[in-house]
Amino acid sequence: MAGEIETPQPVKITIILPTNAYFLSGIRDFTLSLTKNMTGFSDQWAYRFQSVVDELCNNAIEHGSEKGRDVVITFVNEPKKSIEVIVEDTGTGQNKYNAQQMTNLVKERVAMMHSQYLGLRGRGLPKIVAEWTDELVFEDKPDGGLRVKAKKYLREQDDKVILNAQNTITHLQLV
Repeated sequence: MAGEIETPQPVKITIILPTNAYFLSGIRDFTLSLTKNMTGFSDQWAYRFQSVVDELCNNAIEHGSEKGRDVVITFVNEPKKSIEVIVEDTGTGQNKYNAQQMTNLVKERVAMMHSQYLGLRGRGLPKIVAEWTDELVFEDKPDGGLRVKAKKYLREQDDKVILNAQNTITHLQLV
């Protein structure tokens, strides 16, 4: 109809990645480009979301799928609303956790972050993924493995407030 504003449809992109860390640099570049160019997120949040995707893909390759298997990464961008990444492993890796165990593990580590040092490893889910996303969901796949969904909502006003505060702090530090 004339005069109606057309709502942009979500963009869904699925990538099948061999369980080899060599390919992660391409996923990093793709994530950053997608987030910067299609979502409306600030550069800061684009880099943060890149780190979220990197962490989830690394975990799926290192812990969730044996060599020779594939990891499936799906990006869902709702323009001017949100970006979501869904990472699926095969459940054939060395560490077999179900969705409930992963949920509990993240909750425990988030709580521990405030009271003790977790060491060099094991901080990615609580420190990067949980802190820099608005929704984090672990699901058991019917054919085995885990599906991890991490979603970040666009909040332009929040970004502007944070950016202004950082600029003020930077300015104050320079004076």
